[in-house]
Amino acid sequence: MRRFLASAFLAASAFALAAPAYADTLVDNVDGVTIDKEGKVLRFTGLVFDEEGKVVTVLARGDKRPAAQYRLDGKGKVMVPGMIDAHVHVMDIGFAALTLDLSDTTSLEGALARIKAFAEANPGRPWIIGRGWNQEKWGLGRFPTAAELDSVVADRPVWLERADNHANWANTRAITAAGITAKTADPAGGKIIRDAAGAPAGVFVDNAVRLVAAVVPPPRPQDRDLAFSKAQDVLLAKGVTAVADMGSKSQDWATFRRAGDSGRLAIRIMSYADSIDTLELVAGAEPSVWLYDDRLRMGGIKLFLDGALGSRGASLKAPYADDHGTRGLPLLSPAQLRNQMSRAAMSNFQTAVHAIGDAANAEVLSAIEELSETYTGDRRWRIEHAQIVDPVDIARLGKHGVIASMQPLHQTSDRLMAEARLGPARLAGAYPWRSVITVGGRLAFGSDAPVEPADPWAGMAAAISRTDAKGEPFGGWFPQETVSRETALAGFTSDAAFAGFAEGRFGRLIPGERADFLFVDRDPLLSSPDQIRQTQVIEVWIGGAKVR
Repeated sequence: MRRFLASAFLAASAFALAAPAYADTLVDNVDGVTIDKEGKVLRFTGLVFDEEGKVVTVLARGDKRPAAQYRLDGKGKVMVPGMIDAHVHVMDIGFAALTLDLSDTTSLEGALARIKAFAEANPGRPWIIGRGWNQEKWGLGRFPTAAELDSVVADRPVWLERADNHANWANTRAITAAGITAKTADPAGGKIIRDAAGAPAGVFVDNAVRLVAAVVPPPRPQDRDLAFSKAQDVLLAKGVTAVADMGSKSQDWATFRRAGDSGRLAIRIMSYADSIDTLELVAGAEPSVWLYDDRLRMGGIKLFLDGALGSRGASLKAPYADDHGTRGLPLLSPAQLRNQMSRAAMSNFQTAVHAIGDAANAEVLSAIEELSETYTGDRRWRIEHAQIVDPVDIARLGKHGVIASMQPLHQTSDRLMAEARLGPARLAGAYPWRSVITVGGRLAFGSDAPVEPADPWAGMAAAISRTDAKGEPFGGWFPQETVSRETALAGFTSDAAFAGFAEGRFGRLIPGERADFLFVDRDPLLSSPDQIRQTQVIEVWIGGAKVR
């Protein structure tokens, strides 16, 4: 990837923010809806924001309109807060948009044809890089192989990330470049998929991905800048004005800072470092201050406790129903987990732990219970995904201020695979959104983009229906775990801000918070799931400035 984006970067136009907001701007004649300080729906018909882009007053129908230097007529359009995605990978979104995309392929044959066409269209790229493949979606019943990749691209290395970001597929050239042979041992927390002779077959799971990734040419700074610009465009198109970036590398942070310094940073980023080293390098002894008018802050760390269901890396209490030889791949020992959580908590950093399997979720809940005895106060321990929770552990999600950061589209994409991986008897705690609320826990909703599309409207629709874009399954998958429209809206706005210690800064459209808002073509609280999925974003405003 060292040079493959250079020409595209030089041709791309730089993203520029709109002119700054002016003193006392009245946005009037709107059909507004937001979440108030008590977490209830607040409807309004106008608001005033000041020269700093902060809301001054929210106006109901019949309220006297104050004098303002500027007035914007909303012409009756629906106004909602800017959407907040509580779990994304910003730079991955951008690179996914600029490289080979296999996310919509439905068969191995179709994927191979796509790979061949991409390689032929890009003869100058030294590596073919891409993502999005999913053998379950293909109905393959196994992982793809290096030999199958060799059949379409044999002259240069190919390196393709699985849809869940927890496995990669390589051709023989890539494997050879990394020096991997039958004698190469599986790393801790990783697995090399092997053929009958023990040689690498082409797929590398979790920590084994690093074996090949180490020899992939890294992107240049200008490549990263272009990828960030592309990611920002993707997010803004769906009305996403703020995100939690999970696993920010130091290079990612530098990219965000370059965008901020040059006035190209539109979205707000709550950054969670990918390691203790990055946390100390970037933020230092405590969470960083908010930069660029509340657009960037590093306040926590992202830890990985297990892998994903699709690659059978999620850590389970019992063997996989479709592979009795494994219970997944724990990526940290109990001691390592507690040591890293403790190190972050000592400096008041927030911890967000990736846990998908029921064993992983039980382990992080135990760690939270133990550490809460030492690290008191408002910690907001986060569990990222919390997809499969043993019913006996669900009540623990309501203790110690735990936030379940969940992605509704994972449920609709993964349900058939989850049934195969676990079997019907072990699905009672799968994607337990309403249960989290019932036991007193907190939800924050996101997409895990680019694993799923960065589409909060599709996420809201899934959250209230437990059905996919085709309306399947009829009546919803475990419909007792649906949430209300109000909860879904809060999950993508106020609760997502709260999950990142950003309440009071943005997320609600109430006095004192940033005027981040959207004009959309329908009211999500008065629409069916299918209608919500079709929501069109008309305008995007951040800090009182129109950015799209």
